[in-house]
Amino acid sequence: MNAPQKAENLNAPHTNAAWHARRQAATPRGVGVFGDFFIEKAKNAEFWDIEGRRFIDFAGGIAVLNTGHVHPKVQAAIAAQLQRFTHSCYQVVPYTEYVALAERINALVPIDGPVKTAFFSTGAEAIENAMKIARSSTGRTGVIAFGGAFHGRTLFSVALTGKVQPYKAGFGPFPPEIYHVPFPAQGASLDESKHAMEQLFKCDIEPTRVAAIVFEPVQGEGGFNVIQKEAVQWLRALCDQHGILLIADEVQTGFARTGRMFAMEHFGVSPDLMTMAKSMAGGTTLSAVSGKAAVMDGPAPGGLGGTYAGNPLAIAASLAVLDVMAEEQLPARAQKLGDQLIAHLISRRAQYKTRIGDVRGLGAMVACEFIDAATGAPDADTTKKVQMAALKRGLLLLTCGVYGNVIRFLFPLTIEDSVFAEGLAAFDAALAEVFA
Repeated sequence: MNAPQKAENLNAPHTNAAWHARRQAATPRGVGVFGDFFIEKAKNAEFWDIEGRRFIDFAGGIAVLNTGHVHPKVQAAIAAQLQRFTHSCYQVVPYTEYVALAERINALVPIDGPVKTAFFSTGAEAIENAMKIARSSTGRTGVIAFGGAFHGRTLFSVALTGKVQPYKAGFGPFPPEIYHVPFPAQGASLDESKHAMEQLFKCDIEPTRVAAIVFEPVQGEGGFNVIQKEAVQWLRALCDQHGILLIADEVQTGFARTGRMFAMEHFGVSPDLMTMAKSMAGGTTLSAVSGKAAVMDGPAPGGLGGTYAGNPLAIAASLAVLDVMAEEQLPARAQKLGDQLIAHLISRRAQYKTRIGDVRGLGAMVACEFIDAATGAPDADTTKKVQMAALKRGLLLLTCGVYGNVIRFLFPLTIEDSVFAEGLAAFDAALAEVFA
């Protein structure tokens, strides 16, 4: 057996190139990594790599940092909890903070009637447990999701995901009784989605065997596609008609990103269950399922949980995150920044009208498409060029979309106005370089 290396041996040489080579040798290619640089420290909407280069963060750890990197109040809450205890397993020795956070979440989520909440560690875990709850409480097995959806990387959650590359390729067969219909947004009309659902009920599964329909109010990986309000109302009515549970996946949309605490507040419709994660705990690992109390009580004792589910450090962080969001009015801040960004992108679309396609979003969950100048078809190559040109100027951006031609903006909602303006200037410079 090889002896463990000492820390000082692990830190030299301390350059991005050296660590990049070591990463390639030590970790599998399946864990795809965008950057060839390594973070050293961060503050709010900025971070610095191990060679001292500064970056503006418009990625937010994929929508995890709505309260920014190392928010002082979140940091203090974690530090205080670290002095008390770090783990007991809530199912073995419970702690009061878990219950207190559940009470606060129950009061915030847009779900009718008495609500209960259970905590887990990741968004995929939340989705998996929402499916278990739905099946247990209904006694049914079928689940319907949508094309372009992203619900996670575990086997059941990736089966729900409606995007093959890179998430599903090579990992089948997938669990049975999972079905997809077109998502009623940019890619399909509401009538097309309704027709596909009718065909599904006629050809594949009767509605009395469907436990749940799960959807993202704004698709994340799918391209920041905002569902039509009429579609949400249709889904609610359809579920009520057939005794199906409606599940809103708010893993990426939740916690102020869309200008409300939860995106479902925009649609005037109450789901039966909601999943959440990402920005709920300031960068620590926490997720949750909230739902109608009678539905949440479907599984028997012991049917839900996990060794690390509701970790005390993450619970403390989440309680602080809720305080920050209220004190700093982050939902309103998200709407203001989102409005500014959409106006900016529309002006750039007017400038580059044959290259920038749709600009869309909800609150500060905003994206723009890049298209081929001659055909108007999705242009993934140009999208990647813009992303890399921005990175060269110290601006970190993420791409998404079924065709890989969408840039999404996920800056911390706490970003300073001056840093936000600097980030937009870097984006403009990247556009000017690519479209020169």
